[in-house]
Amino acid sequence: MIRSKIFLAFALIISSVSCKAQMLPLNTILKNIPQGSYLKDLNNELNPYLGIYVANYQGNEIKLHITKEENKLEKSTDKTYYMDALIIKYTVKNNSGIILQDTQNLTNSTNKIHSIGIRAYENSVSLYYSGTNCRVGWGKIILRKLNSTQISWEYRPNSTVLGDDCPANADKTVYLPVTKDLIFTKQ
Repeated sequence: MIRSKIFLAFALIISSVSCKAQMLPLNTILKNIPQGSYLKDLNNELNPYLGIYVANYQGNEIKLHITKEENKLEKSTDKTYYMDALIIKYTVKNNSGIILQDTQNLTNSTNKIHSIGIRAYENSVSLYYSGTNCRVGWGKIILRKLNSTQISWEYRPNSTVLGDDCPANADKTVYLPVTKDLIFTKQ
């Protein structure tokens, strides 16, 4: 008898917690997202971008490692919600094979790239880049799926201005290719 009451209480708690988050399509407009909602990749629109992609730009090899994070916490100025998102970690090597930048093992907020929206009708996904040290180069990246093995890259940095609190010895170089229509090939 006690077990059944404990089980019933546990079931009610779980169901009340799970009912609070409203599940919405991934491409829901920000102003239409209720507090605490979950933007779910219901149609697997992010999956075609997953994998490792490589391109060469101005003598550097750029390798993108694209994964999907489910239920990623997002905070805007007036609400908190969750969403499925693409996460990009990357490695940039020069033509001598020397690693210029590698974000594979970073866990802090520097050099983070994650998706913020998808336009399935354009075969594209928009991503936010937090910038390198001192947020230099923060901005928007757009990936377009060209076919099953290629994506097109466009990077639009918003700022290359340094804050007053940036250490003088910090590497402020933006190693990502600032260009449009760069083709990455899936490995």
